Amino acid sequence: MERILVTGSSGFIGMHLCRSLLDDGYTVCGIDNMDDYYDVALKEQRLKILSGYQNFTFNKLDILSLESIEKLFKKFKPKKVVNLAAQVGVRYSLENPHAYIQSNVVGFTNIITACLNNKVSGLIYASSSSVYGSNKKTPFSINDRTDKPISLYAASKKSNELIAHTYSHLYGLNTTGLRFFTVYGPWGRPDMAMYIFAEKIRNGEKIPVFNHGQMKRDFTFIDDIVSGVKSSIKKNYAYEIFNLGNNRCEDLMDMISLIEKELNTKAEIDLMDIQLGDVEKTFADIEHAKNKLNYIPKIS
Repeated sequence: MERILVTGSSGFIGMHLCRSLLDDGYTVCGIDNMDDYYDVALKEQRLKILSGYQNFTFNKLDILSLESIEKLFKKFKPKKVVNLAAQVGVRYSLENPHAYIQSNVVGFTNIITACLNNKVSGLIYASSSSVYGSNKKTPFSINDRTDKPISLYAASKKSNELIAHTYSHLYGLNTTGLRFFTVYGPWGRPDMAMYIFAEKIRNGEKIPVFNHGQMKRDFTFIDDIVSGVKSSIKKNYAYEIFNLGNNRCEDLMDMISLIEKELNTKAEIDLMDIQLGDVEKTFADIEHAKNKLNYIPKIS
């Protein structure tokens, strides 16, 4: 089986992807800097699961260190690379813009350069539904314009797509960008709404609901995302962008109702104005992914 290097391997999507690849018999090398954007203990628990596999090795290093990245590429000799390492979160990009430029632009450039220098056959990388900005046309299609981002996070992800296109065009490096739509599931990120709401409702605290509850999201279960990433690894197209979403648009208030039902607790809701950088609605057109990746979400 191929040797695959996964950056951000202790993250939510990274851990699930690595575990699935390892179960399939791939040799996987994980990279993560274990930063403290959220509780490091959660990342350590995810990593503990992966460490139980004989075909998994882990390296704690930062993708900002090109020298360290190059050394690891030369030692591990990956056939393909999946770049999931990134500074995540729309709202945090308002507070700490430099973290996004460093990790998502400089770090990404280091990874794609190492791929080129070490004759990697394909780079698959995480983009985001955020690149669609305040696009009013739904569902969001990969053919829609994405040149008006409304957060620095979105701008940094769009820059990944542009850099990847340039490397594919100039050097013939195969690159596939995946625009993820609101991924949820076990071991998920505690900075996302579903987990913030559950925790606050359980503790009897008010939950902040922006845009007075008039928000819609295309919630996508982690197993479906992993399926799309693995198909991208196998297909290894010369240059592609895909939406990986559920192809359904759900009311945020319905999601809150489901949490209330599961916890058997009524939420105290603090209705607030929409935050800077937030979009009211996300909705993925996944026809391109269906046609070229055989991507069909199974979880509603």
